Amino acid sequence: MVLYQPKDGYCYNSDTHFLYNFLCNNLAKFKNVKGELLDIGSGSGILGLLVSREYSRLSLHQCEIQNVFQFFSQKNAQNNNLDAHMYKGSFLEIDFDKKFDICVSNPPFYHSNVIKSENKNIKIARYNDSMPLDSFISKVSSILKDSGQFFFCYDVKQINEILITLNKYKLNVESLQFVHPKKQKDATLILVYARKNSKSLTKIMSPLFVFDENEFTKEVKGIYEKSSTHSIKADYE
Repeated sequence: MVLYQPKDGYCYNSDTHFLYNFLCNNLAKFKNVKGELLDIGSGSGILGLLVSREYSRLSLHQCEIQNVFQFFSQKNAQNNNLDAHMYKGSFLEIDFDKKFDICVSNPPFYHSNVIKSENKNIKIARYNDSMPLDSFISKVSSILKDSGQFFFCYDVKQINEILITLNKYKLNVESLQFVHPKKQKDATLILVYARKNSKSLTKIMSPLFVFDENEFTKEVKGIYEKSSTHSIKADYE
C-alpha cells in the first residue's frame, strides 16, 4: 500500500501498525466482519485503509478536522483503489448521519500539560486539547451500534482515566495489550478493544516488545510485513 504524506507535518508512526495488528488479532474469531467502519482522525488514512483492505465487506468512512489530512486521506484511498467517504470537520462537532459497527482511532493522546510542538498540524494530531478523552469516548459511544466495536491506542500512563471513562459510557473492555520499547522498559502505549454494552470478561494479551537490543523484534517485523506500506512525502495541493 503506497501512502502519500505531507512533507511538513504529522506523519503516521508505529502506533498505527501495532493497532492494526491488534485489531486483526481480536477480529480473527469472527467469520464475517462487515458493516460500517469509521476511522476517527484519519490523518493520511493509513489505519482505516489497512482495515478496509483486510476486511473488504466493511464500508469505510473517514473523519478528519485538518484540510491537509482530508486531502491525503482521500488521495490515498483513491490511489489504493479503496472506497471511502470523508466527514470533514471536528469529530466532536459532526452530526453523523448513521451509526457504526466499528470505530477505529489513533487519536491525539498526549496530555495537554506537556511541552508541545510549534507546528500547528502536529499539535492537533498529537495533543488532546482538541479532543479530550471524556468527550472522545462519549461521542464514540453515541455513534456505535449496540455491540459495536471500538479499537484505539492511547498513552498508557492515562490507563486509570481510560478504564473509568469507557465504563462510564457503557463500553466494556474486551481486550488490552501493552506495548514496551524493550523487555526491560516500562510500557508506553496501550492498545484497547472495547464493545458497547458487552458483558465479556477482559483478555490481557501478551505484551508487545518493539526492540531487541537495537533491532525490531521478530513480532514487530512481522507486523510491518503484514501492513506492507510504503510512504512517500508529497506537497499538499
